[in-house]
Amino acid sequence: MDNLAMSLTSEQTDKILQFQDLTGIENMTVCRDVLQRHSWDLEVAVQDQLNIREGRPTVFATESSPPTVFTDTLAQHVFISPPSAYRWGGGTFGYVVSLVFRLCFDTISSLLRLTYSIFWKRPQRQVTDPVGDVMRFIKFFDETYGRDHPTFYQGSYNQALSDAKQELRFLLVYLHKDNDEECNAFCRNTLSSPAVAEFVNASMLFWACSVSTGEGRRVANNVQENTFPFLGVICLRENRMTIVGRILGSLEPVVLVHKLQTICAANEASLVAARADRVERNFNQTLRRQQDEAYEASLRADQQKEQQRRDAKAQLEAELSRQAQMEAEERRRKQELQERKVDLLSRMPAEPPASDADTVCVVFKLPNGQRLERRFNSTTTLQDVFNFVFCQPSSPDVFEIATNFPKRVLPADSLQTLADAGLQKNQVLFVYDLEA
Repeated sequence: MDNLAMSLTSEQTDKILQFQDLTGIENMTVCRDVLQRHSWDLEVAVQDQLNIREGRPTVFATESSPPTVFTDTLAQHVFISPPSAYRWGGGTFGYVVSLVFRLCFDTISSLLRLTYSIFWKRPQRQVTDPVGDVMRFIKFFDETYGRDHPTFYQGSYNQALSDAKQELRFLLVYLHKDNDEECNAFCRNTLSSPAVAEFVNASMLFWACSVSTGEGRRVANNVQENTFPFLGVICLRENRMTIVGRILGSLEPVVLVHKLQTICAANEASLVAARADRVERNFNQTLRRQQDEAYEASLRADQQKEQQRRDAKAQLEAELSRQAQMEAEERRRKQELQERKVDLLSRMPAEPPASDADTVCVVFKLPNGQRLERRFNSTTTLQDVFNFVFCQPSSPDVFEIATNFPKRVLPADSLQTLADAGLQKNQVLFVYDLEA
C-alpha cells in the first residue's frame, strides 16, 4: 500500500478506497488498474463492476486477488422458483410483478448506495473475518432452525473452493438474507429436510453464509447474485471453478433434490474427466519422478565409478612415484657406498710380503662361498680388516666377521690390532651377512 500510494495523488487514493469499499475487491493494485482503465471515473468503474453478470475474469487480476468463479452461460442450469403465494397472490401475473419489482428495487438500491457512498460517506477499510462470519451463521442456523441440516463447511469461501477443487467434488453455496420471509421458510422447510441433508452430504460440500456479513457480501459479488435465497452449484469444469447451476427462491425438498440431481448428472462427466486427467497427470509425474530417480541413481553410479577410477589412478601414480623414489634412494645409497669403498680402499695399508715375520695371512669366506686371501701386518687394526672386506664387490653391506673354532665375533670399528685380537700367522675368518 505504501509503495502504491507514493505514485498516486490524494484524490486518486481516495477513489481507490471508495472503489474498494463499494466492490469488495481487496487487492489495491486491481482497484487502481480498473480505475485507470475507466480514466479514474469512479461512478463508471463501479457501475461497470455492478453490471458484470457473466463472471469473466478481469485482465487486471493478480495472483493475490480473490479466486474468480466463472459462469458457464451455455451449460448452466438456472432454476427460479415462483414467489410465495402469500406475497403476491400466486399465478403468472404475480410472478411477473414480483420479478419486475425485484429488479427495479435492486437497481434503485444500488444507485442510491453508490450516490450516498460517493457524496456523503468516506469509505473506511473494514477488518474482515471470513471464518468468523461463516461460524456465526452456522451458530445462528442451529439456534434458529435446528441441527437437522446438511453438514456446513466450517471455513471461508476461498477454503471451500480450494477443497472442492482439490477433492474434485461439487460445492453447493447457499447465500442467506437476514429477516427475509422466503429465506426463513427455505431454511426451516427445505434445508432442514433429511432428504436434502442426505443427498447434499453424499454428493457435495456445503458452504453457507449471510449476505449481511462481509464474507457473504463478497461471495454475492463474486457470483454476481442479489436474489435470495440463492443456491449455486460450483465444480471444476475445463480446469476452472465454474458455476454450473443456480437455484433462486424457495423450493420443496423433493424438488430441490431433483434439481440438484439434474445439475450433478449434467456435470459429473466434467469431474470424471478431471479425475482421470489427475490420475494420468499423477501417473506421469510419478513416472517422471521414477525416471529422474533412476537417472540420478545411474548418474551417481557413474560418478562413483569415475571417482573410483580417479582414485585408483591416483593410487597407482602414488605407488609408482613411491617406487621411483625408493629406486632413486637405493641408487643414491649404492652410489654413496661405492664412493665410500673407493675412498676406504685408497687408504688401505699396503699388503706386506709373505717373508715378513709379522705377516698374518687371512683367508675370508664370504656368504656366497667366495674365498678372499690377504696378508696383513700383525699391527694392522681390525678396522682395516673390516674395511678390506667392505671394499670387495661381493661383500655384503652389513656384516660381521667371526673365527670358526672357537667361534668369536671380532669387534667392528675397533683400533685393536690383529696381534691383540690373537690372530697370528694363518687364519680363516667367516663373513656373515646381517641383512640375510
